[in-house]
Parts: sequence; structure tokens; C-alpha cells
Amino acid sequence: MDIGIVSMRYAKALMEYAKSMGTEDTLYKEFCMLDRSFRKHPDLRMALENPILTIREKFALICTAAVGDAPASREFARFMALVLKNRRENLLQYICLSFLDLYRKDKHIGVGRLITAVPVSREVRERIHDSASALLHASMELQTEVDSSIEGGFIFDINDFRLDASIATQLKKVKQQFIDKNRRIV
Repeated sequence: MDIGIVSMRYAKALMEYAKSMGTEDTLYKEFCMLDRSFRKHPDLRMALENPILTIREKFALICTAAVGDAPASREFARFMALVLKNRRENLLQYICLSFLDLYRKDKHIGVGRLITAVPVSREVRERIHDSASALLHASMELQTEVDSSIEGGFIFDINDFRLDASIATQLKKVKQQFIDKNRRIV
């Protein structure tokens, strides 16, 4: 079974259904939270693949991961029931990512991630967001992340493009040039 093909079929079917019902925005928010939960709690995926858990327990786990204590939308609940009925819970993270991609393409939303060594101010974050949005001619979702291992500078991912201006990467380049130069001398 090809995970990508099956996941995309489910995601496309859900997107078409959501558009016909006018609930794609609500589902997008729920799937964003579910994606965040999958990334933040890797054990979630393992729990969903656990054969000891009942379908009811898995359903409750998925809904909690997507909406917390709030009630899940009718469409989300029906879709999750279908996924669990068809025993496709092992594909749920891939289905989630496929749905998010389809929604973003449909709504012309770019995704950016800014990684810095120290937290950036709200003003800087907004300037980067606005510049990227204007450059893409699309609305923009910008996530910021602090990673002290880059030592300074920043790494900016936008769609499929990466701009790495971190100190750590610059030091690696200098080190590699030094090693290459010494090899030529010997």
C-alpha cells in the first residue's frame, strides 16, 4: 500500500466534502491543531497504532488532540469515525498533512518558519511576515522557533526555499574551506 496515495485520496475527499458544506475553514483549524499535537507528542501516533485501545478511545484521543475540551465539528467527527472504521488511523498524520497542503494551495497560503538563536520581537516578526506575504503574493503563516544551537543569525524556510544565515552554518563553511585548503597543500 502506498501511504502517499491513500492519504491524499482521503484528504481530497475530505476537502471536497468540506467545500460543499462550507466548513473547510473550521476543519483547517482542527487539522492545524491535530498536526501540532502530532509534532509536539510523538507518542500520539504510537497510541493510535496500539491495537489494545478501542476505537472509542482512539476517537476521544484524536478529538482531544484536535480541539482540546471543545466539541469537534460534525464534519471532523464524522471523518475521524470513517478513518477509524476503515482502520486507517496509522495514516492519520499523513492524511492531516495532505489536507493542510490542499487547503493552503486552495487558499493561496504560504508557510514560513523563522529559526533564531534568541526570541525576535513582535515588530520584527510582523515585518518578516509582511515582506514574505508581499513576495509570495499570498497570505502567510509564519512560525517562529528559538534554537540556540545556531549560535546567531537566522534560518528562514518558506515553502520549499531555505535561507540559512546562521553563525553555526557559516562556521561550518569556513571550517570546510580550511580543511579543503589543507588537503590541497599536502
